[in-house]
Amino acid sequence: MATSVAWQPQEQGFNEICRLLEQQISPSSTADKSQIWQQLQQYSQFPDFNNYLAFILARAEGKSVEIRQAAGLLLKNNLRTAYKSMSPSNQQYIKSELLPCLGAADRHIRSTVGTIVSVVVQLGGIAGWLELLQALVTCLDSNDINHMEGAMDALSKICEDIPQVLDSDVPGLAERPINIFLPRLLQFFQSPHTSLRKLSLGSVNQFIMLMPSALFVSMDQYLQGLFLLSNDPSAEVRKLVCAAFNLLIEVRPSFLEPHLRNLFEYMLQVNKDTDDDVALEACEFWHSYFEAQLPHENLKEFLPRLVPVLLSNMIYADDDESLVEAEEDESLPDRDQDDDIVNVWNLRKCSAAALDVLSNVFGDEILPTLMPVIQAKLSASGDEAWKDREAAVLALGAIAEGCIKGLYPHLSEIVAFLIPLLDDKFPLIRSISCWTLSRFSKFIVQDIGHQNGREQFEKVLMGLLKRILDTNKRVQEAACSAFATLEEEAAEELAPRLEIILQHLMMAFGKYQRRNLRIVYDAIGTLADAVGFELNQKYVANNYLDDMQPVYLDILMPPLIAKWQLLPNSDKDLFPLLECFTSIAQALGAGFTQFAQPVFQRCINIIQTQQLAKVDSVAAGAQYDKEFVVCCLDLLSGLAEGLGSGIESLVAQSNLRDMLLQCCMDDASDVRQSAFALLGDLARVCPVHLQARLSDFLDIAAKQLNTPKLKETVSVANNACWAIGELAVKARQEISPIVMTVVLCLVPILKHSEELNKSLIENSAITLGRLAWVCPELVSPHMEHFMQPWCIALSMIRDDTEKEDAFRGLCAMVKANPSGALSSLVFMCRAIASWHEIRSEELHNEVCQVLHGYKQMLRNGAWDQCMSALEPPVKDKLSKYQV
Repeated sequence: MATSVAWQPQEQGFNEICRLLEQQISPSSTADKSQIWQQLQQYSQFPDFNNYLAFILARAEGKSVEIRQAAGLLLKNNLRTAYKSMSPSNQQYIKSELLPCLGAADRHIRSTVGTIVSVVVQLGGIAGWLELLQALVTCLDSNDINHMEGAMDALSKICEDIPQVLDSDVPGLAERPINIFLPRLLQFFQSPHTSLRKLSLGSVNQFIMLMPSALFVSMDQYLQGLFLLSNDPSAEVRKLVCAAFNLLIEVRPSFLEPHLRNLFEYMLQVNKDTDDDVALEACEFWHSYFEAQLPHENLKEFLPRLVPVLLSNMIYADDDESLVEAEEDESLPDRDQDDDIVNVWNLRKCSAAALDVLSNVFGDEILPTLMPVIQAKLSASGDEAWKDREAAVLALGAIAEGCIKGLYPHLSEIVAFLIPLLDDKFPLIRSISCWTLSRFSKFIVQDIGHQNGREQFEKVLMGLLKRILDTNKRVQEAACSAFATLEEEAAEELAPRLEIILQHLMMAFGKYQRRNLRIVYDAIGTLADAVGFELNQKYVANNYLDDMQPVYLDILMPPLIAKWQLLPNSDKDLFPLLECFTSIAQALGAGFTQFAQPVFQRCINIIQTQQLAKVDSVAAGAQYDKEFVVCCLDLLSGLAEGLGSGIESLVAQSNLRDMLLQCCMDDASDVRQSAFALLGDLARVCPVHLQARLSDFLDIAAKQLNTPKLKETVSVANNACWAIGELAVKARQEISPIVMTVVLCLVPILKHSEELNKSLIENSAITLGRLAWVCPELVSPHMEHFMQPWCIALSMIRDDTEKEDAFRGLCAMVKANPSGALSSLVFMCRAIASWHEIRSEELHNEVCQVLHGYKQMLRNGAWDQCMSALEPPVKDKLSKYQV
């Protein structure tokens, strides 16, 4: 397969490649597909192999279209990795073969060529293929539909993949490519050919976000074209028109403001389009409109027409695939995850979300229009009206938060109506009733204080628990998710019913299949978060032993431990179970001790296996998956938080320290994020076991704060910052070698607080204070450079022990260098006044000493001048320090 100046294929090579491609694509071929693929990959090593593919695509007219197309798709994939390393002559040959095919008679060939053309432009740029522009213009200006469609197809793919390339200056061209093509694209809006209207409109839409000057100055013509196409016979074109309006309202709403009334009318019309995809795109407009922060009043008069349209679109269509899955009994196996159509975004869900947005914007104003429709649908009787009743329940859930002021007086009636629907014969009514009740759960819990409210809560609680054990998988999922929401709202109110709750959840645990089992794990974890140590509280006398046995743990833990032991270390079903154990360990505290050792050791084993798999998957016997590492690190953090110093013996007997150090250096940010969280937790409870690698941990943590990608890895930086502070408090003077390195990283963060995550700012302020507390002699000489932003950040932190540490650092620095804070005294006073109450008497006295010290230092009215600059509430709070 030697390359020559005038390249020509050799017949033997041509036939062999065609034979392999035919076997590769033939469904009836008995050949080993993987072996064929390997042969093709071996041929890829020849410098002119891609020339053969281009030749087959462009010239092998004696071969089937499928073989030619397969050659083109293989060529596209090869070019992505090999184009830039190919010889110029081979590059030129491929490009020369592609251009004539833009107008190929077969549309599949044209489409494949368009895809390859876009890839070549991505890799070589427009400047490297000026002949393409002329070829596209020639084809677009011809009257041959094949040439026009082929060029338009290629151009549309370039616009989709790399629109910015067309809005750039190109050496050798007098104007930017977009200026050449845009007038032709807009002209095609009026083409009699559907394909050209669709491709041209889709191409122009790609430039809305970029808004090149060529489109900006042609906006009137573009809008005229959109309105011209608004009632196009093609559903695909109408969908693109709606998409264009959605983008414009988001990016440049000012262009549409003069046309809003006509636009509202159009969107109302298209929201009822017979094509669901068009109606869905139109429905998205209402979300986009409110996100654009245009005046809400503009839409108010349209609400009586819009609300019924949305409600109508929330009714299940007869051919909705969700109806098929809704009938699946728990005895049937789960569908493949890819075939799970329940979570697909569709017109029904978009309409419910739009109604939710409307309710939050207009509140009770939509109720006079909406409630009569809901009540009519709810009162519809007979099996044939079940979809109307279901949609009405969905609508109630959608407006639960936004219209609660108007609905709250009728809450008991609404709940009383929904509870019987939990037992409806139709599974989708049972499932949507679960969801709608969960939307009202916050308000249901609020009413627990009186007798009727308590009884109502009990009915909802038991109703959802009953549905958790439903035989229909869709209802199981909805009930479990709804119950998790109720758990979050009810929290400790669940304690009296813990036993029956756990019994139901563990029965579900025993009967659910894989997909829904994950939701049970979440409900158990949420329960543990909600009731906390209450899981340890109930004991009953044991008839055979003198001690008392914890009933709740006897219900909860054996099935979970059995599942834990059943799953291998490489099974991804461990993820939700690990997360569940994390919540339980945090809730039980020392009560988890009896389960801690095997859980701890298995986490260590899984992480070790994954670290080995990252280097050598064969030796590890597993493929690397960072999620195993993240989940195990999070569970170890939960153990450290729950067990406290009780984890020390486990850490001492393991190699956790060295393994954790490796995780802190991992190239995956989410692994580092969890690793530094664990580092901080261990620093709190067993710092002695980190001692041998303390300097390494500190050095790696400091590097997370000094990276140009700080905004992209802010969660990692946040946890690393917190871990440094925890280590500082425990290690004290041992951290002195790295103190100023960290301080120099923290100061820029505090000075640019408006650009960064609030949590990172707070942790930076606390850690800086902790460093100043343990090493004031190192930090105080530099305090004038950061006092103002530091004090601003301190004033935003809520009262807790970490804030106390930070103020101990402030006091220590002021004592070491009183003049360093003089220029920021007003800000320091505001930070002190941010305390509701300093619980530590020692710290309270230190703060008093600091304020009195400055009052004595500042004479000749300077102190009074400082006080006059403070707001009255700040002065009032400072009075408690007797200044």
